[in-house]
Amino acid sequence: MSPLWSLGAGFLLAFALGPVMLPLLRSLHLVQTVREVGPASHQAKTGTPMMGGLLFLVAGTVAALALGPRDDLMWAAIAFAWGNGLIGFADDFIKVRLHRPLGVRARTKLGLGALLGLGFGALAIGPLNIGTDVRIPFTHIMWQPDPALFLLLVLATGVATTNAVNLSDGLDGLAGGLGLIVAMLFAAFAVSEGVFSLATFSLAIAGAIGGFLYYNLHPARVFMGDVGSFGLGGALAAVAILLRLELVLVVAGFVFAVETLSVAVQVVWFRRTGRRLLRMAPLHHHMELGGMAETAVVYRLWLFGLICAALAYVAFWA
Repeated sequence: MSPLWSLGAGFLLAFALGPVMLPLLRSLHLVQTVREVGPASHQAKTGTPMMGGLLFLVAGTVAALALGPRDDLMWAAIAFAWGNGLIGFADDFIKVRLHRPLGVRARTKLGLGALLGLGFGALAIGPLNIGTDVRIPFTHIMWQPDPALFLLLVLATGVATTNAVNLSDGLDGLAGGLGLIVAMLFAAFAVSEGVFSLATFSLAIAGAIGGFLYYNLHPARVFMGDVGSFGLGGALAAVAILLRLELVLVVAGFVFAVETLSVAVQVVWFRRTGRRLLRMAPLHHHMELGGMAETAVVYRLWLFGLICAALAYVAFWA
């Protein structure tokens, strides 16, 4: 069966789950409380259901398992996505139900993510036996790090991707749209490599994100929450690692990387000078506070995401 069927199935499942899940999240009081430090226009988002990332994680997983070859690679990708999603779920739950605005401590999230990354790396070079080769973008060169360095690379890929997607999840539809672009691109890479299980999984996740975006586009009726951003980041990282395209992911997801760098630069600059370099970090808030409408920021960053995906496509085939 063509992997493309999972794209449509993921979309339809997520779309159909929306009318069930949104009222459920609201009835469980799993709703957003917007921090006062954010843009003033975002205060109106308070009370919007969150943890909607469960919508595309459930729909994407079901579609992939129902329509794809359920081999070890698919199960590994699903496990890594859900493992990271559970870290985000704990963060959301602590914020909303235990009323602790900062959620899980940053060091705890990083530690859990690092453990998942090390475990996934050991699985990749052990039972999955994919080797340690890593494609260098824009070349035909396959870098062969030793196993210890490969484990560190997998750890960094998982932690960096999940946190980058999380930091980008600040405007309606932004992280979901960027994630959909990268997922579609890596589905194409998986097809070209003949790894149809990962192609099916990537397309199922992309389709499910499309169904989620129906409810998440401005004005959003649900937010993905950390369960969604960490789960999506885990899914993208898993597919990239299993296809040995960790460095190509940096090119494809460069907007995610820029969002993360904007936060790091803001912190370093403020500590050194006592002044802010950006109006507010991450970058999307800087653009918004500069007078740009929320939807205009999202569309522009989607456009840059498409350009980065095109560059990554060239990087893969060069």
